[in-house]
Amino acid sequence: MSSSLSSQITRMLLDMLEKEGTTEIRRNDLAQSLGCVPSQINYVISSRFTPEHGYIVESRRGGGGYVKITRVSLDSPTAIMHAVNSAGTSIDPLAARSCILNLLSRGVIDKSGARLMLSAVDDSALRPLPTEQRDAVRASILKQMLLAYGKDDK
Repeated sequence: MSSSLSSQITRMLLDMLEKEGTTEIRRNDLAQSLGCVPSQINYVISSRFTPEHGYIVESRRGGGGYVKITRVSLDSPTAIMHAVNSAGTSIDPLAARSCILNLLSRGVIDKSGARLMLSAVDDSALRPLPTEQRDAVRASILKQMLLAYGKDDK
């Protein structure tokens, strides 16, 4: 899918969310207005509107497929716990990065904390580990750093 189409879909959804913090769309209607197929809408939603990015997505099948997207507004301790829970037992480098950058953009963590976390969960830091273990170790490191950061008296 073209990056400009993905960006256009993202901008349109963000504009809709800006007004009320939540939006409900019909995939078919949005796809038709943009001249694309509904699967392109699904791709953007599943890759850019994730819990790691601070969104809750509810999907209803049938009748063209409605999707409700809500921007989560959380206080700092709750946002950190949400991020810890989102990491689960395994997290890939892209999802970890998105999680950290989302917390930074919301002011939950500062630039220095974000830089340290990004460095700690980067594949280069986990290089000594077998590839199949890195995502589990990354999740563990990220969760411990977030929990420690959450205890900080800023």
